[in-house]
This record gives sequence, structure tokens and C-alpha cells, in this order.
Amino acid sequence: MNDNFNRILNKKHYSRIKMDHKLRILVLDDEEIVVARLKPALEKEGYAVETFTDSRAAKDHLGNHRYDIVVTDLKMANIDGMQLFRFIKEKWPDTEVVIISGFATMEVARESLQAGVREVIAKPFKISQIKALIDKIATDIKF
Repeated sequence: MNDNFNRILNKKHYSRIKMDHKLRILVLDDEEIVVARLKPALEKEGYAVETFTDSRAAKDHLGNHRYDIVVTDLKMANIDGMQLFRFIKEKWPDTEVVIISGFATMEVARESLQAGVREVIAKPFKISQIKALIDKIATDIKF
């Protein structure tokens, strides 16, 4: 039993496990075109991506599934991005949350960042902008 415990704690073993695991990303936006553009772009970078266009369905899913990063729209029917952010941080405190919004004012950005949102990105955005941010977050969380 001690040998197994030591092997699990061995840094090389831990690193190998981490490298075999793809970064998991959930993308939520009520605009189908946004998720349709982000999913293949992020999968091409080697990330495991799941998408939702319904905020209730996404929240239900997040209740039982942990993601490394959640990219969510701010203004949606039923549950908005900040409500979802609070739910995620309560359930999965290590999950990074990025908010994308067509309503991104300086006030919204400031409030979101002060609450702990990783980044607020205004729509329309470039796919390269999202990919660069995801790559930076992946590096920061040592993925």
C-alpha cells in the first residue's frame, strides 16, 4: 500500500496523468453561431469542448460535471452569465470563467472582474482572441 501511495504522489506520475487529460471547456451562448464557431476552433487546439445554447441545461450539466474553463454569454434568458458564474464558483471553485457579451460596458467588466471572472470579452470577438486567452489560462493552471 505504501508503494502505491508513494507512486501516486510521485511528481512524474502526476505530470503524466495531467498531460493525458485534455483541458475541458464548456461554452454557453444563446446564439447558435457563437458555439458553432468556438467548438471546432477550440477542438482543433486539442481541447475537449462541450457546448450549450440553453442556460438552464448548462447549469444542470455543471451541477454534475467539472470543467477547467467555462466561457459564457452574459445576457441570456432564464439564467444570466453572472448567476452562472456564482453557481460555478460555489460548486467548482477552481474552474476559470470567461464572460463574452454584446453588452460589455466598463461597469460590467469592472464588476465581473472584481467578482472573480477571469476575463470579459466584448462581442463581436475574433476567434484568435478567445484561443489566445484559453491558451494563457491553460498555461496559468499548468495544463
